Amino acid sequence: MDFPSTPLPDRRQSRDAVLAQLRDLKRDDRKWEEGKVFGLVYDAGPEHHALLRDAMALFEAENGLNVLAFPSIGLMSHDLVQLTGRLLGAHAHGTSVAGHLTSGGTESLLQSVKVARDVARGRGVVRPNIICATSAHAAFTKAGQLFDVDVIRVPVGEDFRADVSAMEAAITPDTAMVVASAVSYPQGVIDDVTAIGALAADRGILCHVDACMGGFFLPFLTQLGRLDVPFDLSVPGVTSISADLHKYGYASKGVSVLCFSSEELARHQLFVTNDWLGGFYASTTMAGTKPASPIASAWASVMALGTEGLLELTAATDDAATAIKDAVRAHPALRLVGEPVMSVFAIAAENSTALDIFAVAERLAAEGWHVDRQHHPDSLHLTVHAGSVKATPAFIDALNRAIADVGTTRTENRSTTYATGD
Repeated sequence: MDFPSTPLPDRRQSRDAVLAQLRDLKRDDRKWEEGKVFGLVYDAGPEHHALLRDAMALFEAENGLNVLAFPSIGLMSHDLVQLTGRLLGAHAHGTSVAGHLTSGGTESLLQSVKVARDVARGRGVVRPNIICATSAHAAFTKAGQLFDVDVIRVPVGEDFRADVSAMEAAITPDTAMVVASAVSYPQGVIDDVTAIGALAADRGILCHVDACMGGFFLPFLTQLGRLDVPFDLSVPGVTSISADLHKYGYASKGVSVLCFSSEELARHQLFVTNDWLGGFYASTTMAGTKPASPIASAWASVMALGTEGLLELTAATDDAATAIKDAVRAHPALRLVGEPVMSVFAIAAENSTALDIFAVAERLAAEGWHVDRQHHPDSLHLTVHAGSVKATPAFIDALNRAIADVGTTRTENRSTTYATGD
């Protein structure tokens, strides 16, 4: 995408002038406040966003690189790791949770691969590999490129869950880790974590569960009695799990948590050196400087919502997602891809030659709706959140109307749009 270039001004500009320019820059952005953006933004309402803004402003200048200078950041980080670990089954490994904050789901997955690589190298593996399904997040491929780790992707089954038999067959003496998704981003299904964890335990390798999407949703869905599927650190063989607070924890971006089954594993996430003139240097993240504002936002979010609030948001979101999924199941031209268990799912055409789902996406976009487009199969991807609840009936109407308007016409634009370069 080509953007115009704004030159550096010759002179200072007033606060009002700069803010006016920023507001003007936003004029073509999708209006997520209206509930029309299914993804990218997770909206718990205007009062909650006001709290997040105030929390971020309190820590706008602080740097999380050194918690000796700013112990408040260390305390908030510790709280977030501990409460996330307890939510995701860390009690199975003791009372204290081992883990660290990261800047988001991608960094959590990068760090999980880095830890697996270092553990494998410790047992003499020169070129480790990890094994994940084609449904596992693209960040695993990114991690492989960054850390010289081979990423072996195996197929998914007809249910779009990882093929555990194919995963087992792909394991070599150089395998460092197997990956399960809870849920997978593309289709919103939970892999067979029990079987994948058992496979890892049997082979003496690590098992990471990518719960970046589901980590702050599935536990509450379970508490509501709407889910009974094991997926977390309590599953034998699972050695790490990741969960994003800036998704269904409704925090500002970007904060994620990477938890491990032991302190020994968690220590592999640390980078420590004193081989320069600056002295001792340690970091738990890819970056050095760590913005404190998102950490404060995440802490404020979960403390304000508590279990009660997160249960309410989960129930309302699940109800909205179920309404859309039921509408899809009832429409003869549509189908769900796989059997999604939460508010993340994909919609495909029942007959792709009769209906072009990408043309439907273009029609929805013309009405201001933002939905991602995926392939294999061509589908629309929705991430329903609390902010989607108010717009759900309108979206179902817009979807039905778009299908009728599109008819048998097709679009030449076959691009998919989960993320873009700048």
